[in-house]
Amino acid sequence: MFNIKLVAFDLDGTLTNDDKVITPLTMEALRTVQQHGVKLCLASGRPPFGMRPLAREIGGEVLLLCYNGGYIEVPAVGVDGTPEVLVEKTLQEEVIPQLKAFQDKSGFTLMTYYEDTIYTEHPDNPYVAISSRNNNMKVQGIKDFVADTPRPLHKCLMVGPPEARLALEEQMQASLKNMYICHSTPYFIECLPSGIDKGSALKDLATHLGIPMQDVIAFGDSNNDVDMMEKAGIGVAMGNAEESIKAVADYTTASNNDDGIALSLRTFFPDLF
Repeated sequence: MFNIKLVAFDLDGTLTNDDKVITPLTMEALRTVQQHGVKLCLASGRPPFGMRPLAREIGGEVLLLCYNGGYIEVPAVGVDGTPEVLVEKTLQEEVIPQLKAFQDKSGFTLMTYYEDTIYTEHPDNPYVAISSRNNNMKVQGIKDFVADTPRPLHKCLMVGPPEARLALEEQMQASLKNMYICHSTPYFIECLPSGIDKGSALKDLATHLGIPMQDVIAFGDSNNDVDMMEKAGIGVAMGNAEESIKAVADYTTASNNDDGIALSLRTFFPDLF
């Protein structure tokens, strides 16, 4: 019934449970399909530094679609252990002061990732602390976001209270036409180079691998997963997903806390379990 060759997973709220871990049943399912030749891809707004530990935990060759698709990394092959970077897109310099202006007038906090560090003018912000924990990254306080952040930047985030996020996100989308603005959680607004989305990146990766999109499954739960769900041959929404995700999905599975991915993989690959 299915000829699945590539499976892509969002991380937070999808592959990991609310404790930010992959449950044993889900891990077993991932390794089972992987051992039978199915390629696995982690697709997240997280930076590479925050995704590689999960890839190592799964083991084998796990593809990384980072920064919502702005950076695609293929596992290392050869003796030097250096991964191949298929795609790397960065923010235009002109947008950095524009983002800072939104921070200064909104009360939200602007932050960015660079290598193993989060840079922000507000290092004690509780939402910055959440990102720090999720990615196991240190936080560096800076005086001026425009002048003091290293370059190039792949992505910035505006973080703040969920009840105020939607209004700010809509303002930014209307004003910043040279960026892709979306959200990944109720309190994170993702600020990415124009033309970046998980769906386009997943299609680029599948093309590189010689896999037709009809043979791709994508799992997701949040706004920044919509494009990926629409472009994949099969889109699966988690039980805890936003309604906008369930509306475009082909299937809805159990929640991230109830091994929804493992249950789906058992359905799509019945001969392996």
